[in-house]
Amino acid sequence: MSPSPNHGDRRGQRPELVVLHYTGMADGPSARARLCDPEAEVSAHWLIHEDGATEALVPEDRRAWHAGAGSWQGREDVNSRSIGIELVNPGDRPFPEPQMAALEALLPLIMARWDIPAAAIIAHSDMAPDRKIDPGPRFDWRRLALQGLADWPKAPGPDLPLTASLTAIGYPDNPVALSAFRLRFRPWADGPEDATDRCLAAGLAAQR
Repeated sequence: MSPSPNHGDRRGQRPELVVLHYTGMADGPSARARLCDPEAEVSAHWLIHEDGATEALVPEDRRAWHAGAGSWQGREDVNSRSIGIELVNPGDRPFPEPQMAALEALLPLIMARWDIPAAAIIAHSDMAPDRKIDPGPRFDWRRLALQGLADWPKAPGPDLPLTASLTAIGYPDNPVALSAFRLRFRPWADGPEDATDRCLAAGLAAQR
């Protein structure tokens, strides 16, 4: 029996994405308790603590309840086609080295098991930009990308319309999609879209 009862059938789908989250809670025990509470009706496949301890909460062939409403690459029901990883972090601090190292050990195993490419490792904020910001601006996406565990623009592209590039990458058609894109690729950028946003997005879209 899995530690969390909060899961179901994958509805004919198989994992093709990995969604990264932060728990947004004070500590690991509190997060684990909530993810395993049947009344909470939330869960994830994996929980990684600050010290790197890694717990499997839901079998990967089952549908954990981690993503909620949203879409990626024009497809909804992200829960049915994803693996969810929760990182213990309240959302206001960097992710500790042992935790990042544990994630870097886990991701290649998941990617190999389900033939998931680096471009399909996404943030909760990517697929639900109007609801979520996790894993947030302090998460080091470039570090993952340098190991082939996430996507990153290899070179800026031409200054093309931003919306078209974001759609090509996979972002939902949403007025706050730029904010989600910046959380990953320009985490402290502010203000209206600019040429840097457009060129980075075009470069990433060209890699798809």
